[in-house]
Amino acid sequence: MRRLSRFDKIIYFLNVLAMVLLLAACFVPYILSEKFSFLSFLGLGIPALVVANILFVLYWVIQGSRNLLGSLVILLISFWSLGTFFKWNFTEEGAIGDLTVMSYNVRSFNAYEELPSETVLEDIKSFVQKENPDIICIQEPFYNYNFNTSDEFKSYPYRYMEYIHMRGIGLMAIFSKFPILETGLLNLPRTNSNAVFADVQYKKDTVRIYNVHLESLGITPGQGVLTNEPTDKLFKQVSHAFYKQVEQAKVIGRHLEASPYKNILCGDFNNGQYSNVYRTIKGNLQDTFLEAGKGYGRTYVFHGIPFRIDFIFADAFFEVKSHTTYDVEYSDHFPIMASFELGSE
Repeated sequence: MRRLSRFDKIIYFLNVLAMVLLLAACFVPYILSEKFSFLSFLGLGIPALVVANILFVLYWVIQGSRNLLGSLVILLISFWSLGTFFKWNFTEEGAIGDLTVMSYNVRSFNAYEELPSETVLEDIKSFVQKENPDIICIQEPFYNYNFNTSDEFKSYPYRYMEYIHMRGIGLMAIFSKFPILETGLLNLPRTNSNAVFADVQYKKDTVRIYNVHLESLGITPGQGVLTNEPTDKLFKQVSHAFYKQVEQAKVIGRHLEASPYKNILCGDFNNGQYSNVYRTIKGNLQDTFLEAGKGYGRTYVFHGIPFRIDFIFADAFFEVKSHTTYDVEYSDHFPIMASFELGSE
């Protein structure tokens, strides 16, 4: 440190801070405790912390300093314990499996005019019709929209729509081209969010489709929440949301373990892949983005910062053939779709 300039000392201090935060973040997915739910803040920040440490390594390389070793070691530890959030996929586009499943938080089809467009409902209908998934899981559809009379959804003769009973305005929907045998509501405790499932008859198998919407953080871009709310109140609000997500993840995880069928789970987690709720729900399931995705896979952008908070998981029985994140701005979320081939037992 004695040979460092004043500027380099500042850089070194910031470097150490980034190393400590990234190292601490490596433990976040393994801490499934409501008491430490606030640590999910670190989990959401892992991509930024990784990039910051990479930049520090490059800076010290240019300076010809051994100070690069600290960040380099932490980066190796984080990659070993957390894996990657960016996928290099050199396979040819267009590989589609037998079964296609889409997940989309449509934010009530812009019913509350968060977007300037007046054609969001028609745009989403056209988008779904064009992509033509076999099954689509929708979070936050408009509660009084009559899907049963919509021509655009006639290709999905089987559907399950369930109000969230707390206030009667939230809705989860599963649309299927294949017969739905049984349906159910998980009734997540003390929340406006929920999870539903539908057992779909596909070929000679029964596949259980979960549609999940975990507790919202209550922060919406463009509504001035970050600037208008006191910091301590905002921290408590978001920490409480993470606390509820931990509760919900345990309920969903137990339900998945008890499922008698092959499972595909879709949903908006309002949390990232480095959270304990992600790890709890995912269990031994495949994350289709990690299997067949490309790039960063962002599904939500908050004040210019991209996050991947929408997921599709599948049992190992399914071979993931593709994963697509669509760049269409009809909601505050971006839709995702995965395709699968069924394995043989």
